[in-house]
Amino acid sequence: MTDADTTNTTHATTAGADWRAWQESWDRQQEWYMPDREERFRLMLDMVEALVGTAPRVLDLACGTGTITARLLARFPDATSTGVDLDPALLAIAEGTFAGDDRVSFVTADLKDPDWPAKLPHDSYDAVLTATALHWLHAEPLADLYGRVAGLVRDGGVFMNADHMIDETTPRINAAERAQRHARMDAAKGGGALDWAEWWQLAAKDPVLAEPTARRFEIYGEHADGEMPSPAWHARVLREKGFGEARPVWCSPSDTLLLAVK
Repeated sequence: MTDADTTNTTHATTAGADWRAWQESWDRQQEWYMPDREERFRLMLDMVEALVGTAPRVLDLACGTGTITARLLARFPDATSTGVDLDPALLAIAEGTFAGDDRVSFVTADLKDPDWPAKLPHDSYDAVLTATALHWLHAEPLADLYGRVAGLVRDGGVFMNADHMIDETTPRINAAERAQRHARMDAAKGGGALDWAEWWQLAAKDPVLAEPTARRFEIYGEHADGEMPSPAWHARVLREKGFGEARPVWCSPSDTLLLAVK
């Protein structure tokens, strides 16, 4: 695949779809799992503003549909964003959503490929942001990824990861939280909420998204989690990989927003 295929492109498949509707549908599906999803984004952008200002150059890591980029630009119109992902269907939605916005570019890359940073349009970023995406990696490749991220964040810049981070030393708390969360999800399901599988079934039937969705499942197969190490693990590894400070700045019973400063 050439650079022309991977950077600053809007695929032909992105024409003729209601991208706002697909963005909203994705948000509702994700909120079924994480009702506090917007709170973590608000805190993430609070810390961006506090540490690197209101016109940052941002790398939206494993960007999906561009959820973080949308919230970034709504709050900070002078920001710029590079979204990187491998999922053809979610990238189609992202590219369709931001078509014509010269503040935003997208790169198709596999984060498990050690050379993926070479595809980016910039050598360094003020902030690298990601949410609910890296838990599909196992611990060793995630640690390797953190090392590459550290090389992209400028001195004084930040990395933030909002994701599932489980402390295995608290099994009773974990079990109680899980039971309550699934009871809430079951109630919402009765009200018509879409889950992950149902959302992808709709995408597979859409005339614009059907082809990139098929390619997506060729790449990933069915959704499967990697590992979800504790916040302490993430903070330790980020410091080992070159960040000066790292700690949680927000958490729910199952998820954490981990902030690292270069």
